[in-house]
Amino acid sequence: MVYFSKLATAVAAACLATTAIAHPGEHHDHAAIKREIVARNQMASAARRSIDSCSSSLKHRELSARSIARRAETLHSIRNARGIKSKPQKYRRDLATLETYEAVDHNETGLVDYTVGSSDTTIFSANTSCILTPEVTDGPYYVTGELIRKNVTEGQAGIPLYLEVQYLDINTCLGVPSLYVDIWNCNATGVYSGINVTGNVADGGWDSTFLRGIQSTDDDGVVAFETIFPGHYEGRAIHTHLLVHDNVTVLANSTMQGGAVTHIGQLFWPETLRSAVEATYPYSTNTQAVTSNAEDMWSIVQAENDYDPFPEFVYLGESIEDGLLAWIQVGVNVTADYSDDDYYQVAAVLQADGGHETSDSVGGGSAPSGAMPSGAMPSGAVPSGF
Repeated sequence: MVYFSKLATAVAAACLATTAIAHPGEHHDHAAIKREIVARNQMASAARRSIDSCSSSLKHRELSARSIARRAETLHSIRNARGIKSKPQKYRRDLATLETYEAVDHNETGLVDYTVGSSDTTIFSANTSCILTPEVTDGPYYVTGELIRKNVTEGQAGIPLYLEVQYLDINTCLGVPSLYVDIWNCNATGVYSGINVTGNVADGGWDSTFLRGIQSTDDDGVVAFETIFPGHYEGRAIHTHLLVHDNVTVLANSTMQGGAVTHIGQLFWPETLRSAVEATYPYSTNTQAVTSNAEDMWSIVQAENDYDPFPEFVYLGESIEDGLLAWIQVGVNVTADYSDDDYYQVAAVLQADGGHETSDSVGGGSAPSGAMPSGAMPSGAVPSGF
């Protein structure tokens, strides 16, 4: 028997965590954050009305069919490449609990029995009524000048994560091609690359690039990254950063520059998954305090049924250590440009001679106590896939 299920939409409200201190170096005006949350939810509501009007169109249904087939093929390909023979599993958050209150300590994972012959449509579909992840701060430690590459791991130890993100135009429900998507997250012990300040001392300092990279969306609006599940640091729930550029110039050294900032967002992960990951090494060496989704300063569970910040995911095998395949759809306004937004800040710039701090880089706090897994600098060539 194979076990599957679906991550449901977070629909209940939670209080803003006014005591969150966030990563050392990540400082926020909580009154401004509260205003941003209100604006975010208003945008989500308007965007959902727009996307609801086109989600039943023939072209969108055809796009959805291609997406299902692609995710199924990706799962099979990764499992074959890595020699995983055990049956995959897909987990479910308890929807009734979420609808009552997204208090994650009450959140229980149910397993839905599923047969091997079950349709890929059921397993690999996405919730097209709640696909929106509205703009949120780009967060700490955004670095420009990173390589265009799919595999960003650079030898970092952790749970392998194959992450697919599909960007849809909120007015047409169709994929948006030729967007350039930055991804970055901290490593298993809560340290970001490319930054070398008190509170975040990366192995390689300003020159380090692990768990950072850029990919361009295909004709269906899809990018995919090979990374690891992020670790945690005090003051923020576990998250993955995504930032989208449009109309960029691609350079000969596999980097890009310019363009509008079309979308700023963060993906979040359910507590049950975090607990399973952090029971493994080297996550288990991270001694920083854990911040739950309910405690996060950005009130990610205050979704009001208009967006879902949690990707759907499948265990590649029976064990979490076999890795994860995760996917999410994100609705974007292709005319937007957040380049002048207060929360779009560049902490460092990676150039030919290495990384350089900018005036937006911030410091303070104490260094994480968990040991950071080592990672070699990239050669400039795009690493191979899983």
